[in-house]
Amino acid sequence: MKALITGISGFAGSHMAEYLLQNNVEVAGTIRQGSQMHHLMHLSGLQLVDCDLRDSAAVAAVVESTWPDIIFHLAAQSYVPVSWKSPLETLYNNIAGQLNLFEAIRHLQLPCKLLLACSSEEYGQVAPHEVPIKETHTLRPLSPYAVSKVAQEHLGYQYYKNYGMHVVVARTFNHTGPRGGEHFVLSNFAKQIADIEKGKQPPVLWVGNLQAKRDFTDVRDVVRAYWLALDKAVPGEAYNIASGTCHSIEEMLRILLSFSAVSIEVKPDPSRLRPSDVPMVIGDYTKFHQAAGWKPEIPLQQTLKDLLEYWRTQP
Repeated sequence: MKALITGISGFAGSHMAEYLLQNNVEVAGTIRQGSQMHHLMHLSGLQLVDCDLRDSAAVAAVVESTWPDIIFHLAAQSYVPVSWKSPLETLYNNIAGQLNLFEAIRHLQLPCKLLLACSSEEYGQVAPHEVPIKETHTLRPLSPYAVSKVAQEHLGYQYYKNYGMHVVVARTFNHTGPRGGEHFVLSNFAKQIADIEKGKQPPVLWVGNLQAKRDFTDVRDVVRAYWLALDKAVPGEAYNIASGTCHSIEEMLRILLSFSAVSIEVKPDPSRLRPSDVPMVIGDYTKFHQAAGWKPEIPLQQTLKDLLEYWRTQP
């Protein structure tokens, strides 16, 4: 079996590649100029292809040359604050890239299965009485990034219905773990703690809204879910990938701080606040559990400990 991972050098992409290689799958992946390759340095046997997904000819060439049995479409502009600063770029990047991939598959008549990584951000405005969130919940996106993911999902459904493409949608809730990007909240906290321990930053940790409650899953559980989804899930359907529990950002910060012996002061930074922030997000993964037998296995404490250890090893 051969797999193609778009965005293989990213956070989830590198873990996806690692998981597939452990399961004896041949792995190819797209990178582009400026991709951070250090996430892949410990992996061997990868076929890496330089490709800007916004270039339809380049995408078609990659799909034809790799001819994958399964595709994990993970590449995206995935940082919500950036989507407010660059809404057009976010929409174009995420929608055009996927459209080019789908068109290449259609024109080549490639008999593959495709996992589309979407997001719980699609649910957007959620009232406390509406959690835990099921797949039947109305989509009320609150950011350009979330809008782009809704569009990606609807494109997936369109190509499934019109062309019979085997597309499974994963509405993935917050996930973290080793190699998490420093722009994301828990990874940013872990990096600040590690930098303070190394003397690279004064003993002050800067934070945004600590009262928001979020559902976090370990990225290693998430990529296992993606693998199972292509084997067990029904094409044309969307599935929540979540832990089914939630913790406040403040609580998770306290856990991270408990792993350090350094005295650290926590201070708010207004620039870290979002224009809109849902108070509580909890996902219901019952539908996916029934389809694939999946459930999260790695405890939050272990995830956060591994995340901090990762940043401690970075220069």
